[in-house]
Amino acid sequence: MTDATSTMQLHPRPSAGEPTPWAFPEPERGGLPNGLTLLRSHRPGQRLIAVEVNLTAPLAAEPTGQEGVATIMARALNEGTDRHSAEEFAAELERCGATLDAHADHPGVRVSLEVPATRLSRGLELLADALRAPAFAESEIERLVANRLDEIPHELANPARRAAMALYGALFPAESRMSRPRQGAAETVERIDAKAVRRFYEAHVRPAGATAVVVGDLTGVDLDAELERTLGAWTGTRAEPHVWKPVEADDTGRVIVVDRPGAVQTQLLIGRTGSDRHDPVHPARRLGVYCLGGTITSRLDRVLREEKGYTYGVRAFSQVLLSRADGTGLSLLGIRGSVATEVTGPALADLWKVLRDLAADGLTDEERDSAAQYLVGVAPLSFETASAVAGTLADQVEEELPDDYQARLYARLAETGTVEATAAVVRAFPADRLVTVLVGDAEKIAEPVRELGIGEVTVVSG
Repeated sequence: MTDATSTMQLHPRPSAGEPTPWAFPEPERGGLPNGLTLLRSHRPGQRLIAVEVNLTAPLAAEPTGQEGVATIMARALNEGTDRHSAEEFAAELERCGATLDAHADHPGVRVSLEVPATRLSRGLELLADALRAPAFAESEIERLVANRLDEIPHELANPARRAAMALYGALFPAESRMSRPRQGAAETVERIDAKAVRRFYEAHVRPAGATAVVVGDLTGVDLDAELERTLGAWTGTRAEPHVWKPVEADDTGRVIVVDRPGAVQTQLLIGRTGSDRHDPVHPARRLGVYCLGGTITSRLDRVLREEKGYTYGVRAFSQVLLSRADGTGLSLLGIRGSVATEVTGPALADLWKVLRDLAADGLTDEERDSAAQYLVGVAPLSFETASAVAGTLADQVEEELPDDYQARLYARLAETGTVEATAAVVRAFPADRLVTVLVGDAEKIAEPVRELGIGEVTVVSG
């Protein structure tokens, strides 16, 4: 019998090639005669085109007592136009394989379209109709209001959402829009009708001051002609610019316990406000926050999950709330997770010890190197799709950042040293300037938390 291995031919083992240089794409800028600003990015091979439209309709512009009207308006944009009923509009989107979504946040309203490149023309027509002449039929607005009212009890029952509401209410003064739910509370949403939605739309939604971002494979597409024919037909006078007022926040160290009798877990959310991405310290802070609690191998998880077994995971994060080039923007710097009720006190004690040890000893070079390698290395994968690139470009527009911001960010992350990252994350989470929200059984957790001395403890109804 012949030995098969004696005649086997082995091919040389393949070796890795030289890495291909990567940079976040910088868009090409332009505009339409109606005042709409355009950003485009040709991405060969991305046959699903992504379009993002930024509308300057901020939550702070909502009429007092009708908070939530921006959300209802955003949801109503694909519920019919002057040419199609809600059902017909949905059928037209489906027919061309497109999706159209919209949401409202503090900076404004974002409208998102995804459509195959072969159906781009029709997709842009439907997007333009939704922006140009939404129907805002009374029956549809009533349905959307009813849906929103149905959502609110579920949000209040969700410990993570309830913690966020309590934190925003504690950080910001009652007169600030930041202190109230983005999508409105029951007492304000129930006052919204079709006339209110129409008034908000007419006051804030127009092409002048808006920006459209188009990303995807634009081979063979006369994009200028398509945009002129569709979004170019959207008209309207320039609105009065929104006057942005500085937002004050109170991060005096204190604890708010949202009572949930019988809860077997405590949801925790610890936070304060900080600067936005215009601050030169942002890259170092992002690196430091990742080292503190960005992944399952970060310092918080290593102590609270691996060593102590208190939790399935704790995360630190930095979330832009409102970004302004004049320096009046701000971010939420936070730590969130959940622990078993009986270990709430010990878990918080260890969490504060992590923060104090970080301030005393700093990050290690190994922590810094691992974080930088991941954040920079994962970037090409994070932006593989047209929608990811379009969303990030739209974020930059919304935050008044330069078009090359994202590309420069990764270069800055790679250059940031351990000492710089340590200083940034320590400034972000000073142990004596954090507002702590705990959603859990107050009878069991309030006293152990008081004994920690991390701030005055207040118990509120859940």
